[in-house]
Amino acid sequence: MNTAPKVEYIVVRANAAEPRYMSAGSAGADLFACLDEAIILEPKAFATIPTGIAMAIPVGWEGEVRPRSGLASRFGVTVLNAPGTIDSDYRGEVKVILINHGRVPLTINSGDRIAQILIKPAIRANYVVSSELDKSERGEGGFGSTGK
Repeated sequence: MNTAPKVEYIVVRANAAEPRYMSAGSAGADLFACLDEAIILEPKAFATIPTGIAMAIPVGWEGEVRPRSGLASRFGVTVLNAPGTIDSDYRGEVKVILINHGRVPLTINSGDRIAQILIKPAIRANYVVSSELDKSERGEGGFGSTGK
């Protein structure tokens, strides 16, 4: 099991909520909207929602921002660039891009849970140009080539 990294954060807006695991078995910590006034997210519209916090994620780790299943299943609202990545060298405010795929407007209030964040190892690859690639069973088979 990985040793949990220490992720320091600062509050950059009044009334910001800390990331919070909502149960003992939660993989992701919830992120909360930090707004001066409610935002109405119309169907097919998207908006960047501030959380009011900035983080210092350790080198070798990343913050993976994912949708909340409750927002998706009840309202059709999800994270537009899911999963979003917060790099270890980013120190600005964490913001979440939400999109409403639902049929009705959704009001987002300050303090609402809008996404979840997982802190995961981020291994940097060494990219090496080559004259050819090794053969594999799949070969060049693209989208859908392994079955239905």
